[in-house]
Amino acid sequence: MAPGLASDLAPDLSWQQDALCAQAGPEFFFPAPGSSTREAKLLCGACEGRVACLEYALKHDERFGVWGGLSEKERIKLKRRRG
Repeated sequence: MAPGLASDLAPDLSWQQDALCAQAGPEFFFPAPGSSTREAKLLCGACEGRVACLEYALKHDERFGVWGGLSEKERIKLKRRRG
């Protein structure tokens, strides 16, 4: 593989280093079905990495949990609106 090619293909995950979700447990962002996502969304709203997180989830078709402040259903709706 050509030098630099692998890094060009790899997603930029640097936003994860300072993400507020790294300080909370996964159950916060992957709650049991029917449980509230309110706390996770509040934490996401205060996170500087929120937009990068959401774009990552949309690009990689993340189907579960709260990513970038949106639930699974909200991400599906956003993807549909974007076309």
